[in-house]
Amino acid sequence: MAEPLLEARRLTKRFGHVTALGEADFTAYPGEVVALIGDNGAGKSSLVKALSGAVTPDSGEILVEGRPVRLESPLDARRHGIETVYQDLALAPDLDAAANLHLGREIYRGGLLGRLKVLDSAAMRRSAVKAFAELGVDLKDVGAPVATLSGGQRQSVAVARAVAFAHRIIFMDEPTAALGVVQRGRVLDTVRRVRDRGICVVIVSHNMPEVLSVADRIEVLRLGRRVARFPAAGTSVEDLVGAMTGALDTAGGPAAGRGEDGPR
Repeated sequence: MAEPLLEARRLTKRFGHVTALGEADFTAYPGEVVALIGDNGAGKSSLVKALSGAVTPDSGEILVEGRPVRLESPLDARRHGIETVYQDLALAPDLDAAANLHLGREIYRGGLLGRLKVLDSAAMRRSAVKAFAELGVDLKDVGAPVATLSGGQRQSVAVARAVAFAHRIIFMDEPTAALGVVQRGRVLDTVRRVRDRGICVVIVSHNMPEVLSVADRIEVLRLGRRVARFPAAGTSVEDLVGAMTGALDTAGGPAAGRGEDGPR
């Protein structure tokens, strides 16, 4: 049985009188695509923020490779190899793809008398070309401003930036929202390539057919708690919707226990 790469146990997070997470659980394994789904208000965003260091849970436990950790900021999460691609992508539109890939992690070379650091644009460009090629991202000019790229290309730049620095897990929030069919397919191909490199990809999505097409497993949240886990193979959209809405008896019905032990 594979050891979980990232695990949340009984995470609770309250905002005033609102309980966003009520003893929520979550499990991710190496080299898989796991989808996190749930209706609006189910707690998906709060769980992702807790696991990526953006918010601190009030109680519960987070484990990385079986060891308890405390993620007090996104920098803490990055130190543990956890990266997040948010829906707004957080790209600088006036900078080119190479500069965006290294945003906040720029490469410098020694300046005058070794006292001044000078941005090494050539090294960042070479690194970006290599990173995009490894993921099959087709950019004709990595020196073009990101604002001039298509939606799918911008999404791929954001994913490539996460992949370049993540060595364990990447969270992706609605990665294909507002993309056309062709662009959506290219992004999902990129997700599969990332998985094949041994990195776990967690996709938060409302697109059930897409989830079933790309994910290896699906975890379902409802009212701030995990209520079901499914292997993608053999699961239908009706199963997922039933678990999300409470119509499917996940406590003792046909979905109970499916995928509970994770990959073997």
